[in-house]
Amino acid sequence: MKKIIYQVLPRLFGNGNEKCVKNGSIRQNGCGKLANFTPLALKKIKELGANYIWYTGIIEHATQTDYSRYGIQSDHPAVVKGKAGSPYAIKDYYDVDPDLAMDVPERILEFESLVDRTHQAGLKMIIDFVPNHVARQYHSDHLPLGEKQLGETDNTDFAFNPTNNFYYIPCTELQGQFDMQGEATLPYHEYPAKATGNDKFDAYPGKNDWYETVKLNYGIDYVNGWQRYFNPVPDTWHKMLHILLFWANKKIDGFRCDMAEMVPVEFWEWAVPQVKTQHPGIEFIAEVYNPAQYRDYIYRGHFDYLYDKVGLYDTLFGVIRGTQSAADISRCWQQVGDIQDHMLNFLENHDELRIASRFFADNPQKAIPALVVSACLNTNPMMIYAGQELGESGMDEEGFSGLDGRTTIFDYWSPGTLRRWYNGGTIDGKKLTKEEKQLQKLYARILNLCNSEAALRDGKFFDLTYANVDGWRYDARRQYSFVRKDNKDLIFIVVNFDDKPVDIAVNLPIHLFEYFQLPEMDAIKAHELLTNKYEVINFSPRHATDLLIPAYSAKLLKIKM
Repeated sequence: MKKIIYQVLPRLFGNGNEKCVKNGSIRQNGCGKLANFTPLALKKIKELGANYIWYTGIIEHATQTDYSRYGIQSDHPAVVKGKAGSPYAIKDYYDVDPDLAMDVPERILEFESLVDRTHQAGLKMIIDFVPNHVARQYHSDHLPLGEKQLGETDNTDFAFNPTNNFYYIPCTELQGQFDMQGEATLPYHEYPAKATGNDKFDAYPGKNDWYETVKLNYGIDYVNGWQRYFNPVPDTWHKMLHILLFWANKKIDGFRCDMAEMVPVEFWEWAVPQVKTQHPGIEFIAEVYNPAQYRDYIYRGHFDYLYDKVGLYDTLFGVIRGTQSAADISRCWQQVGDIQDHMLNFLENHDELRIASRFFADNPQKAIPALVVSACLNTNPMMIYAGQELGESGMDEEGFSGLDGRTTIFDYWSPGTLRRWYNGGTIDGKKLTKEEKQLQKLYARILNLCNSEAALRDGKFFDLTYANVDGWRYDARRQYSFVRKDNKDLIFIVVNFDDKPVDIAVNLPIHLFEYFQLPEMDAIKAHELLTNKYEVINFSPRHATDLLIPAYSAKLLKIKM
C-alpha cells in the first residue's frame, strides 16, 4: 500500500459558522469537534484516496478560552498566540484539547471513540508529538499517578543542568519584546525566565520568536559548546518516552513529530525502538529540514519518514511559480535516491501557503502537474491538507494569523470550502461550485490511482529528463516526464507546467528499454488514466513520442506489457 495521508485540523473541520469575525472567540466563531468526524465524513475522506489521517492539534495546548470550571488552569493571554492558541504550544501532554469535545469532561473518551471510528473506516490514525517545546505555563491536570510535572524538581539556579527539564536565565525576569499584558489585568510574569522554544537562550524573546513556548532540555548545554550529557539518561527522555507510550496505548498508528531535528537524534535512537517494541507497526514521521541530518534521523533515529520540504516541495513551488526549471525535479530525487522510500511528499500543510492563495499560484489548477509528480514519482508516501482538494485559498484575515495565504492554526475559524463540503454533516456536494467539484474529482482520481495501479504503488522509476533537456519539441523548463513499471504494466507520465497546451515530442532513450528489458512498440494503444480514454502512441527509442498535453495538466499513459 502506498500511504496517502490526509492532514486536518479538527478545530476547523465541521465548523458550520458562515459569519466568523476577526479575532473571534469560540462563542462567536464556533469550533469543530472530534464528533464531526462521523462515519460518513471518514468514508468520504477515504474515497478521496486517503488511507491515513493526521489529526492536527489533538493534545491540549494553551488557549485564551477559559476552561477553569473543568479544573483546567487558565493561560495568560500575552503568551497565547490567537484566541484559540497554537496547537504546538502544548499545555498538557496527557490530555485532549477541550475545544474539540462535545462534553469537556468526556474528552478522552471522545478521542478514544474517534480512534475506533477512524479504524472502522479503514483509515490509520496519526497525531502530533511535540517534543521540543511546551507552552510557557505548561501544567498537566491529567498527570498519571507516579509521574512528576515537567520542571517540578528543576534547580533554577542553573542555566543548564542535565537533570533539569527546562533551560533558565537565572536571577532574571522574562522581559519579552512583545505585548506582555494583552487583555489581562496584569502583565505576564515569569521568574526566572526560561529559554524560548526556538533556541533563544535569553530573557528577551521578540514577537517573531516562538515566545509562547519554552525549550525542553534533552541534556545538551547549548550555551557552552553544545556539550552532551546523556549518561545517565536525562529525566526529560524518560518523561517523553512515557508520553509516547501513553498515546500509543490508545491504539493510534503513528506520530508526526514536530521539529524533530531540534531534539537530539540520540533521544530518538533510544526512545523510538522502545515504542516500536511495545507497539509493532507504529510509525514515526519527522519534521526535519536539514538534508545533512536526513540519514541520521532515519538510520539512527529510526524514523520511518521525513518531510521532503527543502527538496521536492521547494522545487515544485518554484516550478509552479515559474522561478525554477522542471528539470530541477531530477536533482531532488537524485539527492535522496538511497532514502527515497523514506521521504514524505506534499504540496500543502498547515505551515505552508495554500496553492490557491495569491501568495502562491492564485489558481489550484496550476498545481495539478506538481500533484502528479508528488503522488506518482515513487512508492513513498504523499500527503494533502484538508481543503487542498477543493482549492481552499487561505485568503481570510482570521485574526492572529492575518491575511497570509495560510489557513490559521491560531484562531477559531471556518474555511469556506471545507464548510460547504461538510454542509452540516450531509457531505452531499450541493454547496460546492462546479470548479470545486471538478478539482476534487481530479484529486480523487490521481490519489486513488496511486494504489489501484500496481506500477504506481510498487513499480520502479525511470527519469526521462536527461534524454529531453535539449529536445526540439520539449521544454524541460516546463515539462517533466518519467516512467513507472512493475511486472505487468508500464505507465508513461508527462506533466505540463505551462499555461497553454503543448504539442511535444518526448525522446525515449535506449537505456530505458535496456533497463526494463522492453520491446519497441510502434503504434501501441495506451490507456490514459486521468481521462480514461485510449490513444495510439509510438513507444520506441528510434523516434520521439508525440503527445498533446493540456495546460497545467498531465498524461498517465498505461501500456500493458
